[in-house]
Amino acid sequence: MDKEFDLNCSAYGIVKTFEYDAAILPWGATEPHNLHLPYLTDSILSHDIAVSAAKLAQQKYGVRYMVLPPVNFGSQNPGQQELPFCIHARYETQKAILEDVVASLSRQGFSRLLIINGHGGNIFKNMIRDLSVSYPDMNIACSEWFKICKASDFFDDPGDHADELETSVMMHFHPELVDISMAGTGESVGFIPKLLAEGKVWIPRNWSKVSRDTGIGNPFKATAEKGRLFADAVVDRYSEFLNEFINMPLYEDWE
Repeated sequence: MDKEFDLNCSAYGIVKTFEYDAAILPWGATEPHNLHLPYLTDSILSHDIAVSAAKLAQQKYGVRYMVLPPVNFGSQNPGQQELPFCIHARYETQKAILEDVVASLSRQGFSRLLIINGHGGNIFKNMIRDLSVSYPDMNIACSEWFKICKASDFFDDPGDHADELETSVMMHFHPELVDISMAGTGESVGFIPKLLAEGKVWIPRNWSKVSRDTGIGNPFKATAEKGRLFADAVVDRYSEFLNEFINMPLYEDWE
Protein backbone atom coordinates (compact mmCIF):
# COMPACT_ATOMS: atom_id res chain seq x y z
CA MET A 1 0.00 0.00 0.00
CA ASP A 2 1.28 3.44 -0.94
CA LYS A 3 2.03 5.14 2.39
CA GLU A 4 1.51 8.63 1.03
CA PHE A 5 -1.91 7.61 -0.25
CA ASP A 6 -2.71 6.19 3.19
CA LEU A 7 -2.06 9.63 4.64
CA ASN A 8 -3.87 11.55 1.96
CA CYS A 9 -6.88 9.53 0.87
CA SER A 10 -8.94 11.51 3.39
CA ALA A 11 -9.01 15.21 4.16
CA TYR A 12 -8.28 14.22 7.77
CA GLY A 13 -4.73 13.62 6.57
CA ILE A 14 -2.20 16.05 5.11
CA VAL A 15 -2.98 17.02 1.52
CA LYS A 16 0.11 16.88 -0.66
CA THR A 17 0.55 17.74 -4.31
CA PHE A 18 -1.30 14.78 -5.78
CA GLU A 19 -3.74 15.39 -8.60
CA TYR A 20 -7.18 14.21 -7.57
CA ASP A 21 -9.85 13.12 -10.01
CA ALA A 22 -12.92 13.80 -7.88
CA ALA A 23 -14.26 13.87 -4.34
CA ILE A 24 -16.34 11.70 -2.04
CA LEU A 25 -18.52 13.28 0.64
CA PRO A 26 -19.50 10.95 3.49
CA TRP A 27 -22.72 12.03 5.20
CA GLY A 28 -24.16 10.78 8.45
CA ALA A 29 -26.07 12.02 11.47
CA THR A 30 -25.85 12.67 15.20
CA GLU A 31 -28.35 10.35 16.89
CA PRO A 32 -28.62 7.43 19.34
CA HIS A 33 -27.94 3.96 17.96
CA ASN A 34 -29.54 1.65 20.48
CA LEU A 35 -27.38 1.62 23.64
CA HIS A 36 -24.24 -0.05 22.28
CA LEU A 37 -23.10 2.09 19.34
CA PRO A 38 -21.84 5.70 19.14
CA TYR A 39 -24.07 8.63 18.26
CA LEU A 40 -21.87 9.22 15.20
CA THR A 41 -22.23 5.67 13.87
CA ASP A 42 -23.67 6.83 10.53
CA SER A 43 -20.82 9.31 10.01
CA ILE A 44 -18.08 6.94 11.13
CA LEU A 45 -19.19 4.08 8.90
CA SER A 46 -19.86 6.19 5.81
CA HIS A 47 -16.36 7.67 6.18
CA ASP A 48 -14.71 4.27 6.69
CA ILE A 49 -16.47 2.84 3.65
CA ALA A 50 -15.49 5.90 1.59
CA VAL A 51 -11.82 5.73 2.57
CA SER A 52 -11.68 1.98 1.93
CA ALA A 53 -13.31 2.42 -1.47
CA ALA A 54 -10.97 5.27 -2.42
CA LYS A 55 -7.94 3.19 -1.49
CA LEU A 56 -9.14 0.19 -3.47
CA ALA A 57 -10.03 2.31 -6.50
CA GLN A 58 -6.53 3.80 -6.46
CA GLN A 59 -4.95 0.35 -6.20
CA LYS A 60 -7.09 -1.35 -8.86
CA TYR A 61 -7.74 1.44 -11.33
CA GLY A 62 -5.30 4.27 -10.62
CA VAL A 63 -8.03 6.83 -9.91
CA ARG A 64 -7.58 9.16 -6.96
CA TYR A 65 -10.45 10.50 -4.89
CA MET A 66 -10.29 12.94 -2.01
CA VAL A 67 -12.50 11.77 0.83
CA LEU A 68 -13.90 14.86 2.51
CA PRO A 69 -14.67 14.95 6.24
CA PRO A 70 -18.14 13.55 6.93
CA VAL A 71 -21.12 15.79 7.52
CA ASN A 72 -22.44 14.85 10.94
CA PHE A 73 -25.93 16.34 10.82
CA GLY A 74 -28.89 14.38 9.49
CA SER A 75 -32.65 14.67 9.16
CA GLN A 76 -34.40 13.12 12.16
CA ASN A 77 -37.89 11.69 12.65
CA PRO A 78 -40.38 12.74 15.32
CA GLY A 79 -39.53 10.86 18.48
CA GLN A 80 -35.83 11.11 17.66
CA GLN A 81 -35.69 14.89 17.67
CA GLU A 82 -36.70 14.95 21.33
CA LEU A 83 -33.95 12.59 22.48
CA PRO A 84 -30.99 14.20 24.29
CA PHE A 85 -28.20 15.34 21.94
CA CYS A 86 -29.94 14.06 18.81
CA ILE A 87 -29.40 16.85 16.28
CA HIS A 88 -31.97 17.48 13.55
CA ALA A 89 -30.74 19.26 10.42
CA ARG A 90 -33.48 20.77 8.26
CA TYR A 91 -33.62 20.23 4.50
CA GLU A 92 -32.56 23.86 4.03
CA THR A 93 -29.54 23.36 6.29
CA GLN A 94 -28.40 20.23 4.50
CA LYS A 95 -28.92 21.82 1.09
CA ALA A 96 -26.87 24.87 2.14
CA ILE A 97 -24.00 22.65 3.31
CA LEU A 98 -24.09 20.61 0.11
CA GLU A 99 -24.21 23.72 -2.06
CA ASP A 100 -21.18 25.20 -0.28
CA VAL A 101 -19.25 21.97 -0.90
CA VAL A 102 -20.32 21.85 -4.55
CA ALA A 103 -19.51 25.54 -5.10
CA SER A 104 -16.03 25.07 -3.65
CA LEU A 105 -15.28 22.00 -5.75
CA SER A 106 -16.66 23.63 -8.88
CA ARG A 107 -14.41 26.67 -8.43
CA GLN A 108 -11.46 24.30 -8.09
CA GLY A 109 -12.23 22.61 -11.40
CA PHE A 110 -13.82 19.37 -10.20
CA SER A 111 -16.86 17.98 -11.99
CA ARG A 112 -17.62 14.77 -10.06
CA LEU A 113 -18.85 14.31 -6.48
CA LEU A 114 -20.14 11.11 -4.88
CA ILE A 115 -22.13 11.31 -1.65
CA ILE A 116 -21.83 8.15 0.46
CA ASN A 117 -24.72 8.40 2.90
CA GLY A 118 -24.98 6.43 6.12
CA HIS A 119 -28.30 7.77 7.43
CA GLY A 120 -31.60 6.66 5.95
CA GLY A 121 -33.33 9.92 6.83
CA ASN A 122 -31.08 11.92 4.49
CA ILE A 123 -32.63 12.38 1.05
CA PHE A 124 -30.51 14.25 -1.51
CA LYS A 125 -32.30 13.83 -4.84
CA ASN A 126 -34.21 17.13 -4.88
CA MET A 127 -31.15 19.00 -3.63
CA ILE A 128 -29.07 17.55 -6.44
CA ARG A 129 -31.73 18.40 -9.03
CA ASP A 130 -31.72 22.02 -7.80
CA LEU A 131 -27.93 22.23 -7.77
CA SER A 132 -27.70 20.84 -11.31
CA VAL A 133 -29.33 24.09 -12.50
CA SER A 134 -26.72 26.30 -10.80
CA TYR A 135 -23.79 23.95 -11.50
CA PRO A 136 -24.59 22.25 -14.83
CA ASP A 137 -21.03 20.96 -15.24
CA MET A 138 -21.03 19.23 -11.85
CA ASN A 139 -22.24 15.62 -11.74
CA ILE A 140 -23.35 14.81 -8.19
CA ALA A 141 -24.16 11.17 -7.42
CA CYS A 142 -25.69 9.95 -4.16
CA SER A 143 -25.82 6.52 -2.59
CA GLU A 144 -26.54 4.68 0.65
CA TRP A 145 -23.63 2.37 1.41
CA PHE A 146 -25.76 -0.15 3.33
CA LYS A 147 -27.90 -0.77 0.22
CA ILE A 148 -25.04 -1.37 -2.24
CA CYS A 149 -25.14 -5.13 -1.54
CA LYS A 150 -28.09 -7.25 -0.48
CA ALA A 151 -28.06 -7.46 3.32
CA SER A 152 -29.82 -10.82 3.47
CA ASP A 153 -26.91 -12.42 1.59
CA PHE A 154 -24.63 -11.65 4.55
CA PHE A 155 -26.78 -11.41 7.68
CA ASP A 156 -29.23 -13.72 9.43
CA ASP A 157 -31.76 -11.11 10.54
CA PRO A 158 -30.99 -7.60 9.24
CA GLY A 159 -33.09 -4.71 10.52
CA ASP A 160 -32.62 -1.06 9.71
CA HIS A 161 -31.09 0.78 12.68
CA ALA A 162 -28.31 -0.28 15.06
CA ASP A 163 -29.10 -3.79 13.88
CA GLU A 164 -27.03 -6.83 12.97
CA LEU A 165 -25.67 -5.07 9.87
CA GLU A 166 -24.56 -1.78 11.42
CA THR A 167 -23.28 -3.49 14.55
CA SER A 168 -21.27 -6.03 12.54
CA VAL A 169 -19.67 -3.39 10.31
CA MET A 170 -18.77 -1.27 13.34
CA MET A 171 -17.28 -4.37 14.99
CA HIS A 172 -15.15 -4.81 11.87
CA PHE A 173 -13.89 -1.24 11.61
CA HIS A 174 -13.95 -0.14 15.26
CA PRO A 175 -14.47 -2.96 17.78
CA GLU A 176 -13.42 -0.58 20.54
CA LEU A 177 -16.58 1.48 19.89
CA VAL A 178 -19.02 -1.42 20.37
CA ASP A 179 -20.26 -2.46 23.82
CA ILE A 180 -22.73 -5.22 22.99
CA SER A 181 -23.33 -5.85 26.70
CA MET A 182 -25.20 -2.53 26.80
CA ALA A 183 -27.45 -3.26 23.80
CA GLY A 184 -31.20 -3.36 23.92
CA THR A 185 -33.07 -6.00 21.97
CA GLY A 186 -33.86 -3.71 19.05
CA GLU A 187 -37.47 -4.92 18.99
CA SER A 188 -39.82 -2.67 17.05
CA VAL A 189 -43.41 -2.35 15.89
CA GLY A 190 -44.67 -1.27 12.48
CA PHE A 191 -47.58 0.63 11.04
CA ILE A 192 -51.10 -0.78 11.14
CA PRO A 193 -52.55 0.70 7.89
CA LYS A 194 -51.68 -1.77 5.14
CA LEU A 195 -50.22 0.63 2.57
CA LEU A 196 -48.05 2.30 5.21
CA ALA A 197 -46.84 -1.11 6.39
CA GLU A 198 -45.99 -2.05 2.80
CA GLY A 199 -44.12 1.20 2.24
CA LYS A 200 -46.39 2.24 -0.63
CA VAL A 201 -47.64 5.24 1.35
CA TRP A 202 -45.14 7.12 3.49
CA ILE A 203 -45.14 9.19 6.64
CA PRO A 204 -42.16 9.60 8.99
CA ARG A 205 -42.05 7.01 11.72
CA ASN A 206 -42.43 8.35 15.24
CA TRP A 207 -39.37 6.75 16.82
CA SER A 208 -40.79 6.83 20.35
CA LYS A 209 -43.69 4.66 19.20
CA VAL A 210 -41.76 2.10 17.12
CA SER A 211 -38.71 1.39 19.32
CA ARG A 212 -37.97 1.33 23.05
CA ASP A 213 -34.17 1.54 22.75
CA THR A 214 -33.85 3.47 19.42
CA GLY A 215 -32.74 0.28 17.66
CA ILE A 216 -34.71 -1.51 14.95
CA GLY A 217 -33.30 -4.99 14.48
CA ASN A 218 -31.54 -7.55 16.65
CA PRO A 219 -27.87 -6.60 17.23
CA PHE A 220 -26.93 -9.79 19.10
CA LYS A 221 -26.29 -11.84 15.97
CA ALA A 222 -23.63 -9.37 14.85
CA THR A 223 -20.00 -10.45 14.37
CA ALA A 224 -16.91 -8.70 13.09
CA GLU A 225 -16.50 -11.37 10.41
CA LYS A 226 -19.97 -10.71 8.99
CA GLY A 227 -19.12 -7.02 9.02
CA ARG A 228 -15.85 -7.60 7.19
CA LEU A 229 -17.45 -9.70 4.46
CA PHE A 230 -20.22 -7.17 3.89
CA ALA A 231 -17.91 -4.15 3.99
CA ASP A 232 -15.48 -5.80 1.57
CA ALA A 233 -18.28 -6.51 -0.90
CA VAL A 234 -19.61 -2.96 -0.64
CA VAL A 235 -16.16 -1.43 -1.03
CA ASP A 236 -15.45 -3.55 -4.10
CA ARG A 237 -18.67 -2.40 -5.79
CA TYR A 238 -17.91 1.22 -4.92
CA SER A 239 -14.35 1.01 -6.25
CA GLU A 240 -15.66 -0.19 -9.59
CA PHE A 241 -18.11 2.72 -9.71
CA LEU A 242 -15.42 5.24 -8.78
CA ASN A 243 -13.46 4.18 -11.85
CA GLU A 244 -16.52 4.24 -14.10
CA PHE A 245 -17.63 7.64 -12.75
CA ILE A 246 -14.35 9.17 -13.92
CA ASN A 247 -13.44 7.17 -17.01
CA MET A 248 -16.69 6.18 -18.70
CA PRO A 249 -19.51 8.15 -20.36
CA LEU A 250 -22.55 8.49 -18.13
CA TYR A 251 -24.99 7.53 -20.89
CA GLU A 252 -25.22 4.97 -23.63
CA ASP A 253 -25.05 6.12 -27.25
CA TRP A 254 -28.15 6.00 -29.40
CA GLU A 255 -27.93 3.22 -31.95
